[in-house]
Amino acid sequence: MQLTANGIEHHVELTGPEGAPVVMLSHSLASSMVMWAPQLPVLEPHFRVLRYDVRGHGGSAVPPAPYSLDEMVNDVVGILDALEIDRAHFVGLSMGGMIGQGFGIQHPSRLIGLCLCDTMARVPPEAQSTWQERIDKAREGGMAALAGATLERWFTAPFRSGQPEQLETIRRSILETPVEGFVGAAEAIRRLDYLEQLSVLQRPTLVMVGADDSGTPVSAAEAIQQRIPGAQLRVLPNAAHLANIEQSHAFNVTLLGFLRGLT
Repeated sequence: MQLTANGIEHHVELTGPEGAPVVMLSHSLASSMVMWAPQLPVLEPHFRVLRYDVRGHGGSAVPPAPYSLDEMVNDVVGILDALEIDRAHFVGLSMGGMIGQGFGIQHPSRLIGLCLCDTMARVPPEAQSTWQERIDKAREGGMAALAGATLERWFTAPFRSGQPEQLETIRRSILETPVEGFVGAAEAIRRLDYLEQLSVLQRPTLVMVGADDSGTPVSAAEAIQQRIPGAQLRVLPNAAHLANIEQSHAFNVTLLGFLRGLT
């Protein structure tokens, strides 16, 4: 469905039993809600699952760049308000995990449990040139100029060679991402700096990361886990950035165990 929240149109999907606790899923940069397909069969029997396309992605509106993480957090609150949902679990991967941190810090009363996957809490100064390079490539050559290198970061070589259908689904979501949406969100990500605020998070938190994730490595997950009181950390072997797809079984078992333990 389409709904208006925080002044723009958002594409959202709400599935699972009415009256069940809500789990909101937030995707990575240059993707869409399609990346959560492996989680739906596990979550939908137990939860009301709310997926949405982040501004500038999928079927949501594409405002002019740049965006900010505060705007993205306000989008989450606006979507929940529009659907009359008071509180929800929040599961975010990569960019979605950054949004989840902001949501938890700024709106703790709306959060039940938080799962931060393959993400980081601060983009260091030395990474700014990398982000500028990606923005320039997208502006000059479209998303096709980024797709190959992105897939190499997101999945290990064995997965890329052994799962061509899943790889093609994600490649398509990268290519279909509007350049303006990618640039807008990239500008928000490069300004990420939540690390020293994480200690205020008082909600149950699970941090998950692929052992082979080079973009948001295990050290970044550890830095988050160490600053959130009581947070759990799970490192998934043989997975890179999109661990929810590459090691979906281990990811699902861990996530479901965490969420059901809070309900």
